[in-house]
Amino acid sequence: MIISAIAAVAENGVIGNKGQLPWNLPDDMKFFQRTTLNHHVISGRKNYESIPERFRPLRDRVNIVVTRGTDYEAPGAIVCHSLEDALDIARKAEVKEVFLIGGGQLYADAFAANIVDRLYLTTVHAKPEGDVLFPKIGKGWKEVWSEKHKADERHQYAFTLAVLQR
Repeated sequence: MIISAIAAVAENGVIGNKGQLPWNLPDDMKFFQRTTLNHHVISGRKNYESIPERFRPLRDRVNIVVTRGTDYEAPGAIVCHSLEDALDIARKAEVKEVFLIGGGQLYADAFAANIVDRLYLTTVHAKPEGDVLFPKIGKGWKEVWSEKHKADERHQYAFTLAVLQR
């Protein structure tokens, strides 16, 4: 099973601010949707709660929420208490690829454990304020695809979509 992370990260490492994305990039959201559709997606509780309620759980995906809270409920999603338990659910379902979709703590745990095989990375060409940062990913990553997008009337910042592999 391929363990992938997918994230939009500003040039200063910011991925969130006060429970929200610090940007509105519709084409990046389409990329996220297209890439994760019909897959298992794993998120931390705070990240899951940052998804607007009308979109929770993410449609046409198996949503797995990792939380330490023993009485946490996420209707329509599977709740578990560790990243390893979440990955076991995907393994038992015999999926080819599972997506870690955030937030900061989940990404940090996954990269610290050195378990991420592929990274779908949107680099947002801006340095917004934020309170959640993407972790350092270390060395040994090779870009296998990228696509640049300019700022326009729908996108306040330019951004680059890329896929990196170990």
